[in-house]
Amino acid sequence: MKIVVGLSGGVDSSVAAYLLQKQGHEVVALFMRNWNDASVTLEDECPWIEDSNDALMVAQKLGIPYQVIDMSELYKEKIVDYMFEEYKKGRTPNPDVLCNREVKFDVFMKTALSLGAEKVATGHYAQVNSTFDENGKEIFHLLAGADNNKDQSYFLCQLNQDQLSKSLFPIGALTKPEVREIAREMGLVTADKKDSQGLCFIGKVSLPTFLQQQLEPKEGEIVEIFKDFPGFHQETPQFSSKLEELEFLSQKIKYEKSDGKVIGKHQGAHYFTVGQSKGLGIGGHKESCFLISRDIEKNIVFVGEGRNFPGLFRRALKTENSEVHWVREDLRLQNGESMKVKARIRYRQTLEEATLYQFEEGFYIEFENPQSAIAEGQFAAWYLEDELVGSGVIS
Repeated sequence: MKIVVGLSGGVDSSVAAYLLQKQGHEVVALFMRNWNDASVTLEDECPWIEDSNDALMVAQKLGIPYQVIDMSELYKEKIVDYMFEEYKKGRTPNPDVLCNREVKFDVFMKTALSLGAEKVATGHYAQVNSTFDENGKEIFHLLAGADNNKDQSYFLCQLNQDQLSKSLFPIGALTKPEVREIAREMGLVTADKKDSQGLCFIGKVSLPTFLQQQLEPKEGEIVEIFKDFPGFHQETPQFSSKLEELEFLSQKIKYEKSDGKVIGKHQGAHYFTVGQSKGLGIGGHKESCFLISRDIEKNIVFVGEGRNFPGLFRRALKTENSEVHWVREDLRLQNGESMKVKARIRYRQTLEEATLYQFEEGFYIEFENPQSAIAEGQFAAWYLEDELVGSGVIS
């Protein structure tokens, strides 16, 4: 079988290529050149050049064809511009999820298939298999990676059945130490290379510096809210329907400047995200202060002291119906239906017991335990056992 591997210059994709070659497949390496702006990266050198060189050396070591495709313009349009727009609206996007949906498993995959490949492989820590339903239709299952510390199924939460049918994740059943050991045994240059950190398309960046390219700094006030805020001590009302209860539980508290005390200044509410504690420049507290809300229009950032501050927690979240995605279309809920699942609202968060509810008015996830720092624009993903079956943008 002819398989194109997205060789990224890291150890994971290098070992993925080696394992496929070992299985007797015809392997071709494709390196994606991503968008890069040296003015915002924290590294001295352009990260993609070093990655490209490492990918080339791996391809030469394995004796497989190697090609670079320039996707920088596409990244700029589909991911970078999207990020600016989301931050402008006061939402916190996840570029890695978007990058997989819009670039790696869309345009990159189509390019690979046009070269005659039957499948596309990446170095993700995830697994895919398939079964047949009673009508003989093949159903593809996106499963968590075997290494709990590295499972990347969350980043693939927006893939569809067609994309999964053409995807391979050769290292999904391995742990990271096993992957590194294979690379060392093979003498691959990437064996001990550090994992890349930061944004999927530009490496390690200072996010405020990056955002300042298009979002102007604008001084605003930091307002501290205290535990005696009346909104934290409301009695739970009686509800006439489950929908009414979910609307109440998923609602954000709206704070006003008069509800707390001004304790500092910031350079733009859109540079911060809910749950953030670093970079606020707040001192004089026993515990760290955490961002609990932002008023983008008034440019006010609201904070509370301590990671258990009541303003950080909510029991439910809402997703607009247009932003709900089912990896398993056959499991899609109809209006009025519900489903018990395990869900997470960010990468590497432990899976939490939850129930999904589908209504004409929207899609809701109610958690058994209140969740900290539910951020608009991020993706919630839900699982049955270790299978990721759907996801949605938090509204």
